Amino acid sequence: MNIFGTSSGMRRGARASASGTESGSQSAVRAQPGASGAGGPETETKIVLVKRRTRLEELVVRYNTIQQAQFYVERLGADFSDYIREDRVYRAALHEAAETLGRIGRVQQVEREHVPNFIFGERDVVVVLGQDGLVANTLKYADRQPLIGVNPDPRRWDGALLPFTVDDLPAVVRDLLRDKRPTKEVRLAQAELNDGQVLVAVNDLFIGRRTHVSARYELRTNDSAEQQSSSGIIVSTGLGSTGWLRSVLAGASGIAYGAAGERGPRLSPDASFGWDSPYLYFTVREPYPSRSTSADLVFGRIDERNPLKIVSQMPESGVIFSDGVESDYLEFGSGVEASITVAERRGRLAV
Repeated sequence: MNIFGTSSGMRRGARASASGTESGSQSAVRAQPGASGAGGPETETKIVLVKRRTRLEELVVRYNTIQQAQFYVERLGADFSDYIREDRVYRAALHEAAETLGRIGRVQQVEREHVPNFIFGERDVVVVLGQDGLVANTLKYADRQPLIGVNPDPRRWDGALLPFTVDDLPAVVRDLLRDKRPTKEVRLAQAELNDGQVLVAVNDLFIGRRTHVSARYELRTNDSAEQQSSSGIIVSTGLGSTGWLRSVLAGASGIAYGAAGERGPRLSPDASFGWDSPYLYFTVREPYPSRSTSADLVFGRIDERNPLKIVSQMPESGVIFSDGVESDYLEFGSGVEASITVAERRGRLAV
């Protein structure tokens, strides 16, 4: 079996400074030739094809050979053939997508770990070969370029952000190039530190301790301020509102009604809180009231006029990370102030 993969780790690509963003390395991108026919590609438009490693590739990187990977998986009682089937289907989808797109434009393949340092051209079309997490991760770095989420294996994966299959690509890409394909705007969350560092999130920001233990900070919203101790703050976008935010609200309502000995409705995000909503919601997890801390400002709305301000009081392991990826973070130590608001950068998903 043809197994490949690089061993380079995830870069902290979301950490941007005033000096700008680092460009992607040549090794991160591989050019695909166009069609072999005399006419070549239909257009000079660059199509960026974002891909990921399969589980099998990750295992081979970790254990060096496919035989050692198989031994590890089967020793735990898992079905190694499922890893092989997933890898085979993904590779076939990747090959077909590259060939199809190569007949339309100039294709560059980009590995997931290189996306944070890759500079997308203003007129690029971005194709992401799923899952949902890869689409969300790419949206953080593609600034208004139209993005097509492709499900490489519909029998295996669901995906709210993967409305298309490889077979749909010719029609969808050509429609986008002719401005005939509708797109849906996605508003993002942004955390900016007082030293200029910025982190953007498609779904959620987490502010707290790396280990999710008690975090100390001052929270400021509107004209109110409060000293707090909690297991962290979650800030959710409209796109992320059906995930972490819904889970927190469901737990809060269940606890409140249960403690009162009643059965009540489960809370859910505002029905109008769509992907393009120009506001965010924050929730404080497990706030602890004491002599020096309070638990009144635990839920609220954030918009451009009313950002959420947080001053860290954590001497160590304070972080802000995005979209559940703890390796994509900003250090948030004592005295550092973060301003949380809606990002100017916006995503565009083809629908």
